[in-house]
Amino acid sequence: MTTSDLVDEVTSRRSHAGGSRIAPHRHDRHQLIYPSSGIIAVTTDAGTWVTPPDRAIWIPAFANHGHRFYGRTEFHCVAINPALDPFNSDGPVVVAVTPLLRELIIECSLPATRPDEETSRLVAVLVDRLRRSPDAALRLPVARDPRLANACAIVVDDLSRVHSLAELGHMVGAGERTLSRLFRNEFGMTYPQWRTQARLHRALIALAEGRTVTDVATVCGWATPSAFIDVYRRAFSHSPGARA
Repeated sequence: MTTSDLVDEVTSRRSHAGGSRIAPHRHDRHQLIYPSSGIIAVTTDAGTWVTPPDRAIWIPAFANHGHRFYGRTEFHCVAINPALDPFNSDGPVVVAVTPLLRELIIECSLPATRPDEETSRLVAVLVDRLRRSPDAALRLPVARDPRLANACAIVVDDLSRVHSLAELGHMVGAGERTLSRLFRNEFGMTYPQWRTQARLHRALIALAEGRTVTDVATVCGWATPSAFIDVYRRAFSHSPGARA
């Protein structure tokens, strides 16, 4: 690996307009990123992770990844020494952000005006809190089997339409049981569980872009806004109207 294969990693706080992207890249240090407003979608070869303002995402050193921003996004980034790894994971990890963790991330992402020793202590506390933060991933995995990939593409192309597993299987040339097995084996989820993930993924993006709760419920395939609010609240512990 040459130096050109790496992107210089800096601790920073930046604003990004909705729709902007950061091309796939990698760093020689771990990276913790947090949107205090807007939405960040992080994509790797394994899938896409969505990070709203009550989540942060850990990206291991040398993991190839790209970003896309939805809504005006305040983007906080903390670079962390490879020796400090609370997750021991070779892929991204999304964690719930408590009030304390939020303040630590924001403080550590500001330009350093403090002594290095103080910064080191703050980062050590940050990593310690990450070890105690629950995994709160909202991930859309990438399918390897072409039949499963085609089925997923059909669903996400129009989430307002409800496809049965049998109907999807017929459309992609796979039996219902085969397609069900592919969802479980490749994603570790049933088809309804994956579809809910896909709907929530799209809902977060639509909300960040300023769409109403009623519009989002319709576009993402919920029968009523109250049904959408119920699923959203169970996933994120607050209603869509109360998002940070």
